[in-house]
Amino acid sequence: MKRFAAVTLAALMLLTVFASAASAADVIEIRGPVYNGSDIDDIIDTYGDGTTLTIDATKFAAFYYDIDDNVTTETLSIVDKSDTKGNVIGKGGIVYTTKIQKVAYEYEKPSLGWSNYSLIGFFAEKYIPINPDKADKLAKLVMDSDDKYTLRTGEKLELGEGGEGYALEAKQVDVDGEKVWLEFTKDGELVDDEIISVGTGDNTWEVELDDIQDEDDVVVLRVHVNQVFQGAVDSIAQIEGIWLIDYANAMKIESDDEFGELNDVSIQGDTLNITNEDTFTLTRDSADEIAEGLFFKTADTSSNVLRFYAMKEITEPGTYEVRGQVASGTGDFTWDAANFAGFYYDLNDDVETESLSVSKLKGNVIDKGGLKYSTTIKNVDYEYSKPSLGWGKYPVIGFFAEEYIPINPDKADKLAKLIMDSDDKYTLRTGEQLDLGEEGYALEAKQVDVDGEKVWLEFTKDGEFVDDEIISVGTSNSSNTWEVELDDIQDEDDVIVLRVHVNQVFQGAVDSIAQIEGIWLIDYANAMKIESDDEFGDLDDVSIQGDTISITNEDTFTLTRDDEVEIGQGMFFKVADTPSTEIRYYPFVEKTLGEGTKEEPKEDLNKTEPEENKTVEEPTEGPTEGPTEGPTEEPTKPAETETTPEDTPGFGAVLGLVGLLAVVYLVRRNN
Repeated sequence: MKRFAAVTLAALMLLTVFASAASAADVIEIRGPVYNGSDIDDIIDTYGDGTTLTIDATKFAAFYYDIDDNVTTETLSIVDKSDTKGNVIGKGGIVYTTKIQKVAYEYEKPSLGWSNYSLIGFFAEKYIPINPDKADKLAKLVMDSDDKYTLRTGEKLELGEGGEGYALEAKQVDVDGEKVWLEFTKDGELVDDEIISVGTGDNTWEVELDDIQDEDDVVVLRVHVNQVFQGAVDSIAQIEGIWLIDYANAMKIESDDEFGELNDVSIQGDTLNITNEDTFTLTRDSADEIAEGLFFKTADTSSNVLRFYAMKEITEPGTYEVRGQVASGTGDFTWDAANFAGFYYDLNDDVETESLSVSKLKGNVIDKGGLKYSTTIKNVDYEYSKPSLGWGKYPVIGFFAEEYIPINPDKADKLAKLIMDSDDKYTLRTGEQLDLGEEGYALEAKQVDVDGEKVWLEFTKDGEFVDDEIISVGTSNSSNTWEVELDDIQDEDDVIVLRVHVNQVFQGAVDSIAQIEGIWLIDYANAMKIESDDEFGDLDDVSIQGDTISITNEDTFTLTRDDEVEIGQGMFFKVADTPSTEIRYYPFVEKTLGEGTKEEPKEDLNKTEPEENKTVEEPTEGPTEGPTEGPTEEPTKPAETETTPEDTPGFGAVLGLVGLLAVVYLVRRNN
């Protein structure tokens, strides 16, 4: 009995060790410029002025930036100190500075009192100073909108997207249709109410509250009512112009506060400075948090090379703008992965593939051929980097800020999206499916042999069988990797679409499990072919030269002021609202986390509707070794047939019997 208990306990302990977490929650990483040198001093000399390297919002897309007014508030600097050397930033060498600035309301109507307000970026979030001239008391900006909202009486408008609990309700409209009674609530509780008249011209309601971080008469909400309507059926109020701060969660910053590694706080009126009291090490192959979700991410390099960038990690669901460096004036400008965070970039291998350039700009019009997008195939390491096991490098190409794999490693004309490149550990029990991304691909551990040396894996797409294999971990390590090769993928054969590395297999008294470490998968079912007559928005002159795609504009391209102009394939220019003598713009893409918040996604200007995907022909034969009743077109379970022990190669059937005997033994032993 003791031996049985010991074996069972060992099995459970081993199972616990195997049961490592799957991949972490999805995040969006918004990065700053890439810095590359031999050490910190070299990087400050190369990219800075010899003593200081400064990153502001025109280069770092996470920081607050108002393109219309060209307003920034935040900078992050690396200062050369006496103890700065190698990959270590000295004490006081990281300086985060932010300063209150004036910006225009989205609903900009100076004649109606909607001119500008005080704003300060704080670790890449928008805040409002409670006192317009002091940076020590801050509340998050919840809403600054010029959208139109129509409210029926009794209807509530939720304010904001982060679940802060603020709402506005139209209680009643007067019979003359000139006044509306509005009520402002927080978490369902009344905060304030007001009757707004549209007949006198005083259409804006300001909610002022006291005792907000010991400050009185703080404007927390501004609402502009456009029109009021009293009809035979409905009573409605039309609102255009809402501005709101999260006063309930306002904070006070004091000199002894600490923000991660930034713990030396100085508040000078409208300016906030925070530095590091201790040295800060840029750990290779790591992301080191500076403060409040702001990181330095450092490449896995040798000791004589240092490469890193600042980045903001976003985990809140929503749709976010990832922008490139701001361009001003009519001169030529080029973006690549170093100054456009939307483009594909591999930090460890220092690999970028995409570039976007503007030339021939006259006023706000780019002449024919002056807008050029280019991308080239490069090789990068697998996340599960084990060259000795066949996991060395693979070809990759960025395509309009998405990561793709060329079907033919040397030609850029046939591409499939990269779905997964992971070195996470996954533990699969028999009969359990592992979903691979969101495109319907999955992996299932069908059975484990009684010796605990082999696992039968099955690969499916949308629940349909694609391929299966028996992987042995009892021989050489190289046999632990399963490569799924398929034919007729955009007319190409022997295309590797999936790679899986099995670390260990375990046959226990309770569970049969396989531990997987190393998965690589492409979306072969939606692979596309790019041809010379394709069009990608306004980029419609396509040239494919081996491993490189270049696309330019056949017609002129106008940078329309105060607008978002699509370049192609979900990539845009945002252009400032400037006088005709000025031009200011930047490229951007949108990344969505979770369900997102965008109500009306922009029209996809892809070249054509994708062609019908060709069905992958299912194998008719089972695995080359293993169960004699191996999977055919009904892969969910082997066919039920009469077998003898000699007919069965050791899978599954014994496991249930072992478990049953164990239970019987325990019951009888205890009795």
